[in-house]
Amino acid sequence: MKKKVLSLIAAGMMTVSLAGCGGGASETTAAPETTTVEESTEIGREETTVAAANEEDQLGGTFTVGFDQDFPPMGFVGDDGEYTGFDLELAQEVATRLGLEFVPQPIAWDAKDMELNSGTIDCIWNGFTINGREDGYTWSTPYMDNSQVFVVAADSDIKTQADLADKVVEVQADSSAEAALKDNQELADTFKALQTTPDYNTAFMDLEMGAVDAIAMDVIVAGYQIEQRGDADKYVILDETLASEEYGIGFKKGNEELRDKVQSALDDMAADGTMAEISVKWFGRDVTTIGGQE
Repeated sequence: MKKKVLSLIAAGMMTVSLAGCGGGASETTAAPETTTVEESTEIGREETTVAAANEEDQLGGTFTVGFDQDFPPMGFVGDDGEYTGFDLELAQEVATRLGLEFVPQPIAWDAKDMELNSGTIDCIWNGFTINGREDGYTWSTPYMDNSQVFVVAADSDIKTQADLADKVVEVQADSSAEAALKDNQELADTFKALQTTPDYNTAFMDLEMGAVDAIAMDVIVAGYQIEQRGDADKYVILDETLASEEYGIGFKKGNEELRDKVQSALDDMAADGTMAEISVKWFGRDVTTIGGQE
């Protein structure tokens, strides 16, 4: 009888032991599920981090400004080989105030829309005329008044626009001067020829050599070019203007968010005198129009 009881006890202990083993097996099976959930959570966190990083990369932490590097004094290559100019200095200050890295990006002027729409640049800021382009971009407030004029050699017989008849006139390709002449076809039709050039440095060399009779261009740029050439007596800016216009910063159509940030920085620069200070440095006076100064 005692042996029978012991046998039953032993059998019971074996059953308990097997049950314990079975429970251990269940726990072992469940453990990977818990680990998988933890891994999924961790993966989710990593994906969120990567997404945030990608968003930051997309914003870039940079402010890339497209400009024509042969358009002094707005943007050009200085004697030290660095990009400089009135517009670029304004843009640099804006980037600093926005906590962004300033990236001046030289572009071919006739490819500016492609560069902007592809995202290579954040804006076009380089003596960029608003007039006639109002619907093509999201614009800043105009920050400078400008006009299109004709530059001729001082010893030329050209004194008025009427004297441009049968003369060769040169403009920069896809410039505001070219657009103004297209709008004034009656005047342009009197020219012997209207030809384009990649930049105004080349145009002045053509004028000096006698290859062209006149250059149609921005008065701000004309004045700077003449001054920098060190012989103001060699050139004359005709009194009659071809067109009046305003300079602005052109952003991709619909990019109001970046425009508003840049505009806010410009408004602050106008209010605290920084914009006027930069203008005086480049032009000897404040030529800007934001905030009422002029």
